[in-house]
Amino acid sequence: MGKLAVHALRAVLAVVLAGTVFVQAGMVWTLISGNDPEDGSLPLTPLRVIVVLGMVAAQAALVCVWRLVTMVRRGTVFSRTAFRYVDVVIGAIVAVALLWFVVTAINAPGQREDPGVTVIMGGIGVAILGVALIVLVLRMLLTQAVARDVEATRMRAELDEVI
Repeated sequence: MGKLAVHALRAVLAVVLAGTVFVQAGMVWTLISGNDPEDGSLPLTPLRVIVVLGMVAAQAALVCVWRLVTMVRRGTVFSRTAFRYVDVVIGAIVAVALLWFVVTAINAPGQREDPGVTVIMGGIGVAILGVALIVLVLRMLLTQAVARDVEATRMRAELDEVI
């Protein structure tokens, strides 16, 4: 992975992380201060709590991707250490999907006249779960790569003994 790609990805990760922290702080302040301008049309307080929780999950994934990029740059990504970061990313994506389904359920009563919105929102939740499955498949590929790397190291050691 080139230095430009690593720096660009880290810049994007830093901006997204800072943005989520900023929005989170504003939402938490609104919830704590009691200055919630909720007019009763939507249950804004539960939605704000869900958004804050979703951002926590996204932030966990961002930190893990940062760590994985660091491992790629150092050439240590093909190790067992990488699995915990990938597992956290998968967990964060599943958590976001579940939170999205909760948002869909909260929004559904207001969509009785147009249930298509609820169906579309449910489809988006399924798509988010699909992303988690894609990352799971990538984790399986990482597992195979680590196993092959271990085997290659073992074979190299045996070859060194023979020579």
